[in-house]
Amino acid sequence: MENMVSLQRLENTYKGKKVFLTGHTGFKGAWMLRTLSLLGADILGYALEPKTSNDLFCLIEGEQLCKSVIADVRDKKRLQSEIAAFQPDFIFHLAAQPLVRVSYEIPAETFEVNVIGTANVLDGVKLLQKKCSVVLITTDKVYYNNESLIPYRENDRLGGHDPYSASKACAEMLIDSYRNCFFNTKDYDSHLKGIAVARAGNVIGGGDWAKDRLIPDVVRSLQSDSEIVIRNQSSIRPWQHVIEPLFGYLELGVKLLIDPIQFGQAFNFGPNKFDNLTVEEVVTEAIKYWESGSYRIQQSIENYHEASLLKLDISKALLHLNWKPVFDSSTSIERTISWYKKFYSGISVLELMNSDIEFYLEKSNE
Repeated sequence: MENMVSLQRLENTYKGKKVFLTGHTGFKGAWMLRTLSLLGADILGYALEPKTSNDLFCLIEGEQLCKSVIADVRDKKRLQSEIAAFQPDFIFHLAAQPLVRVSYEIPAETFEVNVIGTANVLDGVKLLQKKCSVVLITTDKVYYNNESLIPYRENDRLGGHDPYSASKACAEMLIDSYRNCFFNTKDYDSHLKGIAVARAGNVIGGGDWAKDRLIPDVVRSLQSDSEIVIRNQSSIRPWQHVIEPLFGYLELGVKLLIDPIQFGQAFNFGPNKFDNLTVEEVVTEAIKYWESGSYRIQQSIENYHEASLLKLDISKALLHLNWKPVFDSSTSIERTISWYKKFYSGISVLELMNSDIEFYLEKSNE
């Protein structure tokens, strides 16, 4: 396998194709929207309204890149109506309540969005009388995490301590049920739907301003010249640049189109096996690339449980998909911090995103 990423090859699959993208106003969604637009896809985005005018979707003038439907995935009738009217060739489901700490504050809503929202998408897929490739994005946190040093593989037990992780594990069980009952690979010729799941690690990259995410919190402190406050400094996560899993999702979509029976399953996307950093190491790297800043460690007085160790085994994606990690953690942090520095200096967001994508493609072909 060549293990190379090619915009031209991906363009051959997605150019002119109808792509239904949920969560397009979010951080990952806006990056996905930009990438799909570069591939020449005909995109319909379905998501909640951006929270601020500084959101990445607004900064890239996302409404110029797609037909944008501002609605909730919990609105079953609206969602199904939009899917039916659009008649997509591909669906990428990114919409979610994506934050662990927020899930403690709104647990029921987190389950509604992440589980029922996914069911609503799949109910919309059921109504399609045509071929469609569906990639449903969950998370690396779907695994029953006993904080083992052994990276989790796709067939490991699912579970979740916090509401976010549990909701995503529930979504996976729901997807498996729908695949067994309505999109069984044995009956593919009758339903024509390929259903795959993508599980990605902690993503970083320019344009994320979410609360309670490490890099956005760090950048806010660096930009305001205030001390960075970190908690759980020893926690280890599979950090990766946002571009990495997005190209993985696109590659999975290609494979699903070619062989929906073989690739209608789950795939992990994360960094290489030994490329995992602690929270404190990420902060130290960020300060190095910002060229100023300081931090202190705050002992959390909250009772919120967050896993201190999580690693993914990505050998399945390496073996079966035309994908591999391109950036190491240090490069990912360097590109991310550089993005924010250039953004604050006045460089356009589209120019920054294009630069990162071009750099990624160059590195992937070395």
